[in-house]
Amino acid sequence: MTTGQLIDSGLFELIHEGNCRDQEISTPFCCDLLSLAMGRAPRDCAWVTVIGNKNTLAVATLVKAACIILAEGVVLDDETVEKAKEHGITVLSTELPVFEAALAVFYKAKTYVI
Repeated sequence: MTTGQLIDSGLFELIHEGNCRDQEISTPFCCDLLSLAMGRAPRDCAWVTVIGNKNTLAVATLVKAACIILAEGVVLDDETVEKAKEHGITVLSTELPVFEAALAVFYKAKTYVI
């Protein structure tokens, strides 16, 4: 599944659509510790987290995440949304808990497998 397909699925609210609609999502990845995410997040992951600040954007860029999904109703402040726009990072949000959001990505991705 691509980032664009995830956006279009309507599973999550779109905060900002980044520059990579065609980027393939490798897997969902759940982590709320930035240093751990820096070392373990797989490239092209859909990173599900409750950390909604500019450091999350920096780590997502570093690991080349396909997108960030903010769970549990977490929102970004205006300054961080502007940074996401500046760097072309796709950010989505949901009221779902982290695990359930990741599961939704996982099962939605399965529907795109032929």
